[in-house]
Amino acid sequence: MDRVVRRWWNGLWGRLSRRDVWLVRQTQWKVIARTGDSESGTTLRWEFDSQAEAQDMVERLLRAPSPGSWREQSTPE
Repeated sequence: MDRVVRRWWNGLWGRLSRRDVWLVRQTQWKVIARTGDSESGTTLRWEFDSQAEAQDMVERLLRAPSPGSWREQSTPE
């Protein structure tokens, strides 16, 4: 079962400017990044053996040029 540990959103709506990033824990750590909306956007996924490696990827994604301003969203525990 996947568990969303942390989540970020760039604060913009719309299929061309919205960006989402999730840090997900399963057996391995996953990072999921989406460009655009949930219906027509593009989703990329990476798997890592450690939380540190996954967090490094999240930080890399958040540093990449993107419209808007990243903000972390609360996730259910």
